[in-house]
Amino acid sequence: MVDIAIIGGTGVYDPNMLKNVRQDTIDTPYGQVSYKLGDYAEKTIAFIARHGSSHSIPPHRINYRANIWGLKKLGVKIIIATTAVGSINKNMKPGDFVLVDQFIDFTKNRISSFFDGGTKPVVHVDVTVPYCPAIRSKLWDVGNELNIPIHKEGTYVCAEGPRFETPAEIIMFERMGGDVVGMTNVPEAPLAREAEICYATVSMVTNFAAGIAKQPLTHAEVLDAMQANSDNFRKLIMATVKELNVDQDCDCRHALAAFGGFRV
Repeated sequence: MVDIAIIGGTGVYDPNMLKNVRQDTIDTPYGQVSYKLGDYAEKTIAFIARHGSSHSIPPHRINYRANIWGLKKLGVKIIIATTAVGSINKNMKPGDFVLVDQFIDFTKNRISSFFDGGTKPVVHVDVTVPYCPAIRSKLWDVGNELNIPIHKEGTYVCAEGPRFETPAEIIMFERMGGDVVGMTNVPEAPLAREAEICYATVSMVTNFAAGIAKQPLTHAEVLDAMQANSDNFRKLIMATVKELNVDQDCDCRHALAAFGGFRV
């Protein structure tokens, strides 16, 4: 049984923190998903590189529905996702980790639900608490134990990409209460909610956002920052995985109870 999955974002392509790694695929109604399986702390972990193993899939072309459906089909109960973000909040500095607890969706062309009409029912999932509090709490405790610079909460603004944001957009996001900005957490988070999977995101600040940074943004600096903090990423995630109780009940796993639950 595969109970836990890690979705690796920019700079997190190789599940080298796992043992006995093997490659596999799974078919979904939305296409085939490639993933890796590995072992750690007597648990079998699924790993998906969100952008592909060579960073070949841009954020607006990721097959989010296939990824989440495939993990649900594997039996996954918990997803820990990683993201690289720019900071809007000056208290969240490059190198810091943020356990986001809310998102603001500024995507434009993405399908953000499994329930998109046709033969499927109309479903309105509640996202008052879009990220699993139990997983976030465990990540917070572990991060502090490891002396990793980590913020307990933050609002993630999801932009469409693949371009970076303008300074004017960043000013708007700040006024709306955004703390960090990225390009991938929506629709991933709401889809995991629909699939009744406990989902949490560990965002790593790679740079200050446009207009806050004193120089133009580059993808290379994002990769460099992720590489510099890869050890902390691995330590935080794997120490948390070791502590997780996959059988602990959670409201996330009953998000569609009023609609008869989620089925694959």
